[in-house]
Amino acid sequence: MVTRHATPKERIARDLLTQRPLFLGVDGADAVHYWDGYEQAVVVIQGDEVAKVELADTPFQMLSEWTEYTCEERGWTVGPHVGGSIVDDLVSALEAHA
Repeated sequence: MVTRHATPKERIARDLLTQRPLFLGVDGADAVHYWDGYEQAVVVIQGDEVAKVELADTPFQMLSEWTEYTCEERGWTVGPHVGGSIVDDLVSALEAHA
């Protein structure tokens, strides 16, 4: 069995969220995004700045809306990894380059 150790940024997200955070991706400004579906909250870590954003406090009702907003504002350099599978990610990547 392989044991995976949390990165420093993931440990920060764990401290702020109820559930183990799901890595969403890295945006175009090098901010790392983590998601907690139970809290419906995103933790965004950019350098020394950390922000916890609850979707209820935004105009967005769904995580997909958050990721689309982030894509429009900053772009994604890694991800976003939101629901679905690696197959969905590959299809999305092919569609983006078509």
